[in-house]
Amino acid sequence: MKVCVPTIGSSGLDENVSPHFGRAPTFTIVDIDTQKVKVVANTSEHMGGFGKPPETMIKEEVNVVLCSGLGPRAIAMFEQYGIEVYVGATGTVKNAIDSWKNGQLQMATDENACKMHRH
Repeated sequence: MKVCVPTIGSSGLDENVSPHFGRAPTFTIVDIDTQKVKVVANTSEHMGGFGKPPETMIKEEVNVVLCSGLGPRAIAMFEQYGIEVYVGATGTVKNAIDSWKNGQLQMATDENACKMHRH
């Protein structure tokens, strides 16, 4: 199972969770089964590239996303792709994964989506 966390940089499990999903400079992907860590640059349209972050997660075969928060359109895209999203992640990637494993993060819904992303 692959878990993705939007991050500030490329320090793997010790990297900090980005406060803004779409504008996170990197995505840190952890294979929970093998403990392999991969850091992928955010090349989406939010960062001057192409596509949307959920499309990157599909390419990387991500099953779960752990983030601080995200907008309702991103939540809808992840639902369409069958990727589970949890909000409330803070600290490092390791902290976020531990919080998720301990049931401390909430499943992302339209009700807990970032309000600044409602148009």
